[in-house]
Amino acid sequence: MSRPAHDRPELTDGAVVLRPRAQGDDGDHATAYDVLAGGSVVGRASVAVGDDGSGVLSWRVDPAHGRRGIGSRALRLLVDWSLTETGQGGLGLGRVSARVAGDNGPALRTATRAGLRREGVARLGPDADGDSREEVLLGRVSDDPPLSDPSSFRTLLNSFLPRKRAIAQMLVRDEQGRVLMCQLTYKRDWDLPGGVVEVGESPRDAVTRELEEELGLTVPAGRLLLTDWLPPWSGWDDALCLVFDGGTMPADTVTRIVKQEREIRDAQFLTPALVRARATDFTARRVEAALEGDRGYTESGR
Repeated sequence: MSRPAHDRPELTDGAVVLRPRAQGDDGDHATAYDVLAGGSVVGRASVAVGDDGSGVLSWRVDPAHGRRGIGSRALRLLVDWSLTETGQGGLGLGRVSARVAGDNGPALRTATRAGLRREGVARLGPDADGDSREEVLLGRVSDDPPLSDPSSFRTLLNSFLPRKRAIAQMLVRDEQGRVLMCQLTYKRDWDLPGGVVEVGESPRDAVTRELEEELGLTVPAGRLLLTDWLPPWSGWDDALCLVFDGGTMPADTVTRIVKQEREIRDAQFLTPALVRARATDFTARRVEAALEGDRGYTESGR
């Protein structure tokens, strides 16, 4: 529930002041403040307190006073007070959060500078013009390290910096120079064995794990043959594909394969010509570049 204005402290960092607003101005469950800079009211900020001990933040700074850091300083004051224990004069909340339109860059920067971590994205469906919309969920909890702690700054950066998907694959050949290829259950074309690198997992470990899980083969990953950038395609985001050398194995290795039926339909050693016939163009180009052994880096196999 909201606290009466007379029961709320004035908050300040010297340059920005949060002055309590009268109860009810922003709803029965909101604790609201005027934002002052230079002695003038330039915006509002509030936290709506829920029964679960969490709060939802909202704020607005007049456009004429934007781009001066007032919003982030005001929001940081409100966040710090909201998460401070009641015995120390705060609201004693366990968590505060905010939802910001995905295309609202200034508000996202304000929330991040106030110490809110990016936690996820909610899709809202199309607007009146048929354009898709998204909201970014940001939050902070009471036991997060203070913003003065270097680890807190690193964690904030980590929460919103781009994350690139990585795929690790293995180039295994038989004595005739044919390439081990897999027919996958979730697409018609064939591909090199391997898969997505898990969070915190090295690509070398990932490709070894994938061959064990999907084919029942233990093949230590050798040197890196190729790094291939994959552009967005058919519902997939872009990714980096790292192709490791799996060396040469006997042709009858395929008879010992134990397929993971959920993902693998078949596995065979294919000539480069058959790879070209059965794989997508960009997969065939990647295999051909890896076979050359000295390309180093390609984009979609080129």
